[in-house]
Parts: sequence; C-alpha cells; structure tokens
Amino acid sequence: MPRRFFLLLGCLLGLFEQTVLADQGRLIATGGASSLEGASGGGITPWAVLAGYGEQGEWGGNVFATHVDLPDYRLDVVGLAVAFDNRVEVSFARQRLDLGSLVSKFHLPEDSLSQDIVGVKVRLFGDVIYDRLPQVSLGLEYKHQNDFLIPSLVGAKRDQDTEGYLTASRLFMGGAFGYNLLINGGLRYSRANELGLLGFGGDRRDTRSVLKEGSVAVLFNPRWALGMEYREKPDNLSFSGESDWSDLFIGYFPNKHLSVVLAYARLGEIATLDNQNGTYLSVQGSF
Repeated sequence: MPRRFFLLLGCLLGLFEQTVLADQGRLIATGGASSLEGASGGGITPWAVLAGYGEQGEWGGNVFATHVDLPDYRLDVVGLAVAFDNRVEVSFARQRLDLGSLVSKFHLPEDSLSQDIVGVKVRLFGDVIYDRLPQVSLGLEYKHQNDFLIPSLVGAKRDQDTEGYLTASRLFMGGAFGYNLLINGGLRYSRANELGLLGFGGDRRDTRSVLKEGSVAVLFNPRWALGMEYREKPDNLSFSGESDWSDLFIGYFPNKHLSVVLAYARLGEIATLDNQNGTYLSVQGSF
C-alpha cells in the first residue's frame, strides 16, 4: 500500500481529533462508513444514513481515507462529510486513479486520473431504526473530472456533471437468526463513466440512465458487520465495456470514533482490462 495513503490518513485523523462535536446519541455503526464518492453508507454505495452520530440539533461528521488495490490499477480516495440535525449532509471526496499497466499498453500521455466530488444528502422521512418507515434520503453529487484529455480521447462528452440518487435503509433488530440485519436499496440517475473518472456520457450513449444499487449487512454484535454490495453501472463508451460492481465486506467499529472496512471488490472490466478484482480498505474517523 502506498506511503501517501498513510500520510493522508494521518492528516485526516489529526483533523478528526480536533473536531469531536456530537453527543453520541445514535447507536454504534448506524453512521455507516464512507463511500468512494464521500457520502455516508457502504463502500461502493451510499446508504440513507447521515455522517457521524449527531442527533436532532447536533452536528456530526467524519473524515476518511480509502485504498483500492487492483491487478492493473490503484484507487485512492480521501474526503470528509458533515451533517446537522440528522437531516442534511454535505460531503467532499477527491479520487485519484493510478492507471498502472494501461499507460504502457496504450502509450498514454498521463499516468493517473483524478476527480473532485461535492455531495449533499437530505433525509426525507423515516428512521433507520425507530420509525415504522425506513429512512429515505435524496442525494445530489456534483463531479468534476480533473484530467480530461484521456477521457475525451476515448469518447467521453464532458468533464463535469451532476447526478442524483434516492436510497432507503432499514435496520431490522434480530432480523437474521437473532442478529441485526441492515438492508439498503437505491436508484441512481447518472451517466458517469467509472464513477466519472473517465468523464461523463459517451459515443454510445450521452443520456443519464436509472441504475440500481443496494447492500445487505449482518451485525453480529455492535462492533462487527459482514455484508455485500452491488452497484449497476452505465455503458456509455464503445471502446470498452463497463462492468457492474460488487463486493463482500467486513466492518469493524471499535467505538463511535473509528471504523475500518475491509472488502474483496469485484469490479470486472475497467478501460479494456478485465478481471479487476482486488482488495478495498477504508478507515474512517467519526464525530
């Protein structure tokens, strides 16, 4: 794992230690982890929950660093999210994809792609535990691809775009043979190629698609969770197929200030290179 990952993580955790604000009213693990795009939830999909553990009238939030190690690529993400009143969340994430062997295969002019993502998520109604209805949240993400030369060469139409998602989450107490069971499902309206790292829209299709995503997790106790995620992807570029993503993850929540997620991610074909399956590690500090 690259040294810069640990340096970025150290900086983020240093910031976190100075900003503990919430009274910690919500149950442990109900703040979720941090997704690759900065919103709270799972690793490759957001949940309806909001960042941190702040209750009504309180602030909450998190900082995180994520590293995904694939056979031909590496993805590093750092970011933060802040929520107020358990109602509104604002997030930011910076992604950097190391193109690895693709550089020599196609003699590319750059060895990495990067993207900035600003998101907002609003809890519309319900509660993940205490309401008769599931917690339902609506999110918007503005994405700006920072290195557009390569995406433009392979057919992407634009270097920035806005996408939306609607997601619902419910924690069933004792719902899986006596263990707590979390179920999350969502719909995304997007035309992002590989999250937007390869731009938006393409020569095959330049309209947004409605994409399905979801996750399920079993909480064996308040500190350990095992689950899986699925995310449907668009297929806008003719030069390469874009596979749907899935993962199998284990989450560790030693307390309300720290979470660690380790996953085996199946990302399939990325920019002509198939079998991009590997490890996912994310560390988050919450307040």
